[in-house]
Amino acid sequence: MNIEYKAIHDFCCDELERLFLSVEWSSGHYPDKLVVAMQNFDTVYSAWDENKLVGMVCAMDDGIMNAYVHYLLVDPDYHGKTIGRTLINMIKQKYKDYMRIAVIAYDDETHFYENCGFVKSKDASPMFITSLWT
Repeated sequence: MNIEYKAIHDFCCDELERLFLSVEWSSGHYPDKLVVAMQNFDTVYSAWDENKLVGMVCAMDDGIMNAYVHYLLVDPDYHGKTIGRTLINMIKQKYKDYMRIAVIAYDDETHFYENCGFVKSKDASPMFITSLWT
């Protein structure tokens, strides 16, 4: 297996739908919206196994101080192959001169992010207004 990493913003609905649903994220039921979202993110890095989208990370930033990792997902069939860590390292490299890189991690995934250098806040909690169920 030879994973190729790309910095692109253009994806087709089928690619995004398959990847997002592989990790059981409800946003995968809205592939047309995901296509537009990927075009609008400041940063999108994707991982490919030949022509199959197997992982991606997306971030937004203010151009100088703060970056926010919105999506990090890796097809479960590809877990344990350092794809997620590589994608996060790409984000850390791009934003190395920023003051803060933030991520909201699900509780069962905080260990992964801590291993990537993130620290859990002791005085802040994520809050949402959402119609998504995952």
